[in-house]
Amino acid sequence: MNRTLVLDVVGLTPRLLEHMPHLRSVGGPGGRAELGTVLPAVTCSAQSTFLTGLPPRDHGIVGNGWYFRELGEVFLWRQHNRLVGGEKVWETIRRHRPGYRVANVFWWYAMGSTADTTITPRPEYYADGRKEPDCWTWPPQLHDELTAELGRFPLFKYWGPGTSIDVSKWIVAAARRLMPEHDLTLVYVPHLDYDLQRYGPSSPQAAAAAREVDTALAPLLDDARRTGTTVVALSEYGITDVARPVDVNRVLRRAGLLHVHTNRTGELLDPWTSRAFAVADHQVAHVYVNDPADLPAVRDLLAGVDGVAEVLDREGQAAYGLDHPRAGDLVLVAEPDAWFTYYYWLDDARAPDFARIVEIHKKPGYDPAELFLDPEDRWAKARAAGAVLRKKAGLRYRIDVVPLDPSPVRGSHGRLPDDAADGPVLLCSAGDLPARVEATEVRDLLLRLAGVPVTAPVAPAAAPAEV
Repeated sequence: MNRTLVLDVVGLTPRLLEHMPHLRSVGGPGGRAELGTVLPAVTCSAQSTFLTGLPPRDHGIVGNGWYFRELGEVFLWRQHNRLVGGEKVWETIRRHRPGYRVANVFWWYAMGSTADTTITPRPEYYADGRKEPDCWTWPPQLHDELTAELGRFPLFKYWGPGTSIDVSKWIVAAARRLMPEHDLTLVYVPHLDYDLQRYGPSSPQAAAAAREVDTALAPLLDDARRTGTTVVALSEYGITDVARPVDVNRVLRRAGLLHVHTNRTGELLDPWTSRAFAVADHQVAHVYVNDPADLPAVRDLLAGVDGVAEVLDREGQAAYGLDHPRAGDLVLVAEPDAWFTYYYWLDDARAPDFARIVEIHKKPGYDPAELFLDPEDRWAKARAAGAVLRKKAGLRYRIDVVPLDPSPVRGSHGRLPDDAADGPVLLCSAGDLPARVEATEVRDLLLRLAGVPVTAPVAPAAAPAEV
């Protein structure tokens, strides 16, 4: 039976593909297509659509995070698969091919899924506050086997100022080990995301990053050719050049709509008492409005903000397949050269203590400034090294080197692409692709490659659970 390898090469576009001869060769005649994405064009929403064939209104993943209304908290980067509604593509395949084996290598919402084998990032959190790099695997023994063969998963190079190609190399090595034992192998390759956001997709650094990824993928692609494995390579979004950070929460605070709670750690967003606040997610922001009577005023206020291209109410969200209860009462889409910060404080001296560190779970929105060392702090690198030494000595430490100035960010994504050359792309070694494949059609492609009938996607009977 034909095996399939699906490579999610984050940020891959036709422009960058020109620097990637190994990956470019996957397409061949007829094996390359423009790939339609979803709004928001972000990792969690796009991947969930690829695997279910459903838009966000049905699978419920309206971004990389959202406001959990039942809990009164903003959470990004949750990991449990029960958050995703709908039947996954391999579950559909198994109804026709019992025993169909699936490996998930770092695609999101992996924990608790029905995949046979899983690897996903999962730090070690100690009682004294320390965090150490690690990953979670199923079956459990795979963790020790991979660590013995490849070394500990380099989590601190996965995100933050120290990101590097080492993470993608580790992931590729793990995928090479698992692919021969599985019928479908899903592999997430993150490296392009870093320098494209730091320097912009038009930069020399972006082209260099594309070449690094291509070199790292070469051994896995060779394995696929040797074993007759069909390769599908795709991307969730394209990253475009940006120059304008938009502080939407500060607009809401100055208007008296966003409230904070203050303690010794600084000012904390208080969603329970705020009349309106935004969960920023790259070029899209979900705005939650406590009282429907405030909606017209909030909509008019935000429509006049420089850098905001669209303000979508529920009807506007429906046009993009985003009208799910988890979505904001209003959804903002940025102008092509703009993106949304999560910042809500008006004085940097009152910023919360987590603002200056890499902290993807405490921040009530996405923060690409975590990719940088503070350029205003000449001792940032030395202080970071000192903090690591304190950590190794078992002392309290804080690596507070992230800037509060978002201006260094040069690339972002989330809105639908204006130019196909800067949007996502799909390659397939089996060929015979149409000129354009929609994100909802990726699941159908995988069904055909598995040799099973293409049926309508199975939507959830009820809203996905909050986990």
